[in-house]
Amino acid sequence: MNDMSWFVLISTATVVLAIAFGIVGPAIAMGRAISSAMDAMARQPEAEKSIMRTLFIGLAMIESLAIYVLVIGLIVLFRNPLIEFLLG
Repeated sequence: MNDMSWFVLISTATVVLAIAFGIVGPAIAMGRAISSAMDAMARQPEAEKSIMRTLFIGLAMIESLAIYVLVIGLIVLFRNPLIEFLLG
C-alpha cells in the first residue's frame, strides 16, 4: 500500500473513533436529562408543561453537540487539508 492509502485508512479510522467517542457524552447527557425530567414530573405533575418545554430545549442543545461532532468529523474526512500536503 502506498502512503496515500495508509493516510486515508488512518484518517477514516480516526474519524470513526472521534465520532463514536463524541457521541457518547451527548447520549449520556440526554439519558440523564430525560431521567431527571421524569423524576421532576413525578414529584410535581402540575409543572409538567414547564418541565417538558425546558426538557425539549435542553435536548435540542445537547443534540446540537452531537451534530457538531458529526459535521466536523465529515469535514476532516472529506476535506482533509493534509491530503494536499501529501500530494504536493
